[in-house]
Amino acid sequence: MRHLLPPLVTIALLAGCTAGPDYAGPPEVLSADTGDRFVRAGSDVSASDLVVAQWWLLLGDPELTRLVEAALSGNPSLAAAQARIAQARASIRQDRASRMPSLGAQATTVQGRLPGLDLQGGAPPPSEQTNSDAETDDSLSFYNVGLNANWELEFAGGSRRRIEASNAQAAATVANAEDAKVQLTAQVASTYVNLREAQFRAEQFEAQISLQEEILALTYQRYQRGALPLFPVGTANAELEMLKSQLAEAEADIAVLSDALAILTGQVPGSVDAALTTAHSIPMPPEQVAIGDPASLVARRPDIRAAERSLAASTARIGVAEAARFPKLSFTGILGLGGSSLDDVVDVGDFSALAIPRLQWNFLDFGRVDAAIDQAGAARNEAVANYQQTVLLALQDAERALARFGQQRVALAASMQIKKQADGAADLNRQRFAAGAISKADLNRALREQQQASADLVRAKGALTLAWIALQKSLGLGWQEPVRDQ
Repeated sequence: MRHLLPPLVTIALLAGCTAGPDYAGPPEVLSADTGDRFVRAGSDVSASDLVVAQWWLLLGDPELTRLVEAALSGNPSLAAAQARIAQARASIRQDRASRMPSLGAQATTVQGRLPGLDLQGGAPPPSEQTNSDAETDDSLSFYNVGLNANWELEFAGGSRRRIEASNAQAAATVANAEDAKVQLTAQVASTYVNLREAQFRAEQFEAQISLQEEILALTYQRYQRGALPLFPVGTANAELEMLKSQLAEAEADIAVLSDALAILTGQVPGSVDAALTTAHSIPMPPEQVAIGDPASLVARRPDIRAAERSLAASTARIGVAEAARFPKLSFTGILGLGGSSLDDVVDVGDFSALAIPRLQWNFLDFGRVDAAIDQAGAARNEAVANYQQTVLLALQDAERALARFGQQRVALAASMQIKKQADGAADLNRQRFAAGAISKADLNRALREQQQASADLVRAKGALTLAWIALQKSLGLGWQEPVRDQ
């Protein structure tokens, strides 16, 4: 017994080891002086904490909220993402189960005939055999029912590293699904805002067409009276046709955007037309906009979390590859009943048992394991670079969104001033027309300019809201940490 202790202790110590490097976290991309504020953040934003989920509620549009909720529950891409999560979690269960012994039942029957082979043995000498006994018994019958068990032990923890990699990869899959929510909610909101802008644009073109038709009729009357040449009539008609073309374009945009919303919510094209037929004002972002800081963005964005978990998985796979250097010990056990007849299957006196331990160690493989380790190390280096690139692109995305958001606020203020001036000019021209100082055609041109200023203002409002939505997307908002049981 004392001779067995040293090998057993050695095996136990080896079994407690785990090959490969332990994961120490992702590389630092932000320094202390770059992680506390965004470079492009203006005075119109705040570095206060953010609300991760349901940012679209801040727009205060019930129809948009309904569409986003429908997309989150019915979009096929999210359903596919959830299916990938289920696959990853099933893979974890499979890797965990592979560490446990397996036990199975078997029933075997063998029937054969082997000419020239005497399976009975102990036959009398040829001189003592009769003619009827001259032929040997060359038939074979065997029956067996029993259990078999298998169990493989690794000395270097390769299976533990494999489970570690599966857990990290599953977490990356979950993060990718959350990133899909970020992308989807931003896409639904952007499409909705573009739809409302297109509807308002169509209304403005219809109003401008009515005014231009009057201008064309008045211009043609003056031409018939000889007060104008034919050229102004052609110009007025060309402007009318241009407005009709722009109206057709706006109506096509409405159809395309409505179908896009239907698809995003998991419905066939045309399904949301009835609910979105009535034009609605464009929802505006809140006056106070919280953005947090770059460090919180890195911790929050799902695509960065997915890249970090992929890095952890690739680090664990180095251990899987290195574990192949060490020996493996497997056990096979067989318990059964059987013999050369069916009666032997139920005869407990013919009980058989077999235990087969097997030690395997591939100490000469001509560099196969080394190549696998190098491959795993290179994959880890790639994951490091991918993580760094993901962080840098996320920061660039946020800084760009901040710059665009600030620019759109300036553009909106300018459009509001232009609209105010156009309203004043329209009121003045109404008074001049009432006093007989200008013609109806001149008044209609002033009203057209007012309509155009209104359209430009709505377009500026839409651009500001779209910039705000892009900012929420760049900050990684639109998903929520799952509630964990206490």
